[in-house]
Amino acid sequence: MAITRDQTLDWMRRFAGEMAEHRQELVALDTAIGDGDHGTNMNRGMTKALEKLDGAEQAASGAVLKTVAMALVSSVGGAAGPLYGTLFLQMGTALTGVQEVGLSAYATAWRKALQGVQARGKAEPGDKTMVDALIPAVEALESASDLNGGLRAAAQAAEEGMKATTPLIARKGRASYLGERSKDHQDPGATSTYYLFKSAAEALAD
Repeated sequence: MAITRDQTLDWMRRFAGEMAEHRQELVALDTAIGDGDHGTNMNRGMTKALEKLDGAEQAASGAVLKTVAMALVSSVGGAAGPLYGTLFLQMGTALTGVQEVGLSAYATAWRKALQGVQARGKAEPGDKTMVDALIPAVEALESASDLNGGLRAAAQAAEEGMKATTPLIARKGRASYLGERSKDHQDPGATSTYYLFKSAAEALAD
């Protein structure tokens, strides 16, 4: 099986829906250890992304993801805009010219996305950031034998990575200023990353 452009559009719509539905949850998580705007920013950015997607025809999955990247960079403040913009731009670039996206191409695109996010945010595993959900999810995709199984395994791995941020002391971003007080709070960026993989499994798996 392969991922089509229409499925990628469905994925982005589902992710936008998750950001709208969980906006207050993400705001609460970010209020505890950050600026308190992650949910608002992501909801606004994905709403703008859907407007852009509806307003122009994208030829393939890569073009869809690049459109989302540009919308996020131009409409989202804080760290989320540049980081998620980088994620989608790297994915979209990796998939440029690929009409039917199989497991190998999809996993490669996610690896590029992870590398881009780490280069942009300078975050390592255990820093209590979105990277803590991204890394296990990407590794689950890379070790999968089929796309369906990989999508579901990635969502599960992202959820586990998200939950594992709770006991960590933040070493990056605004949360790092809190030191020990950043413990016992789930990272908002890892949480939105989990919703990205959750919506991917729902939109792209059979």
